Amino acid sequence: MLKLEWRRLEWWYWVVADVLLALALLVERHWFAPALAFNLLQAVHIAWRRDSLLHFSSQVRIGYLLWLVAGLLPGLFWMHWIQLAGTTAMISVGYCPLARMLSLLPWNRVHPFTLRLVLSTFLAPPRSGSIRDNPSITA
Repeated sequence: MLKLEWRRLEWWYWVVADVLLALALLVERHWFAPALAFNLLQAVHIAWRRDSLLHFSSQVRIGYLLWLVAGLLPGLFWMHWIQLAGTTAMISVGYCPLARMLSLLPWNRVHPFTLRLVLSTFLAPPRSGSIRDNPSITA
């Protein structure tokens, strides 16, 4: 089911990030410079709005930016295709694999790290709000 959040600035940020990454992958690699600049701007703006680099939404933007940079390293270009798939899933159906990965970090979870937690984190359906605060995620 499509989950288009037209009224949220954060959703539009991800749409632009997705389009810039798609242009870089499918049209011309020079689009990586605007993609990097835009995602840096997005990360700074969200951290400023949340008044913290440690806020979960800030962590997701910083992680996305770091993934984008890492994919530029020799032999890691394939990471951008995963990033494009994840961003497209997030803007279209509300499923963000990066946020789910980050929610498993020790400072972002309240449950002990178990296989059950990992499975319930990645298999939980998309919902409104942060995956970190999803009550259907159990240890």
